[in-house]
Amino acid sequence: MFVCKTVGKLTCGRAPVSGPLSSSVGSVRTTIAKHYNPNFKKLRGQKFIKIDLPDYKELAGGSEGMSTEEMKSRLKERGLLPDRYWPERPFFILSTSMVFEPYVPPEGDGKVSIVTAQGAKQKLELVEKKGRSMLALRKIRNYEEDFSLKVFPDEAQEIYQKAHEAMVNKNRDDLPKYVTEKAYPEVLSNIGDKTIVWEFLGSIEPPRVVHIRCTDVVTKENIFAQITVRFHSQQRLAVYDRFGRLMHGDENLAKDVLEYVVFERPLAHKYGRWRIHDKIIPDWMPPKEPSLKTYVANDEIQDEPEPPSDVAVAPTSPPDKDERTPALATA
Repeated sequence: MFVCKTVGKLTCGRAPVSGPLSSSVGSVRTTIAKHYNPNFKKLRGQKFIKIDLPDYKELAGGSEGMSTEEMKSRLKERGLLPDRYWPERPFFILSTSMVFEPYVPPEGDGKVSIVTAQGAKQKLELVEKKGRSMLALRKIRNYEEDFSLKVFPDEAQEIYQKAHEAMVNKNRDDLPKYVTEKAYPEVLSNIGDKTIVWEFLGSIEPPRVVHIRCTDVVTKENIFAQITVRFHSQQRLAVYDRFGRLMHGDENLAKDVLEYVVFERPLAHKYGRWRIHDKIIPDWMPPKEPSLKTYVANDEIQDEPEPPSDVAVAPTSPPDKDERTPALATA
């Protein structure tokens, strides 16, 4: 910034100086850089923030070659805490990986009447196992006060139907709401490259709870509850492969289905819900028929099989002269 000043009788500025001093006196530049308005000086100073620029040489070199005392003094100068080695990592368990103390269905269930000796024996075994289930029920009510064994079978049947509908529609967003993390990959494996037609017609017997168990995982406060529900219903099922060919079942055939479905819930989780965890298949149940699969046909032409060496082959006699093909006529 150029400012005009008076030196004796000479006025110095941008204009050239005339006279005998014109050769030695020229433009004068001053270092005065004040604002023309002295008011609001403090407010103008607050517009500028002083920052400490990093030492790029130090950043490039890192902490190599520094002693422990030098590193401590540097961190203390900057007001930082030293890095702490923490090998543990937080994790969250939302479901178990198995069915603990699985329920063993009595042989002939759904076919044996309670009037027979075998049916009465099954009823007696159910009463004996009921004691541990009641203890587990009491533990569930410590976390869920409104839990009722009379209402839960209807809720379980609704979850059962919604899970199968999401599976039929291949809705991967709704499936985790009704199946646990253990059952989710198994469900996706069963519905891959398939078209499923499923319909729930009705219940032959009302669903009922047959087994209740609770256990803790990792810590005693992280408690999981599993409830096994017996479903005896009528359903229609047809499974088609990716080519549209029937693999299993029939759309027009209704079948009686007896299932033991395990529902699980993390009791310590505030927003936990009951979801399908697994299905119990008893050992005495006969194996299912394998599904029909479609394969790619082999287009290679196979050679005709040669006759066995011990079979004599009659030699063929040459054809007669008259039976031979006549020669072409030449001009």
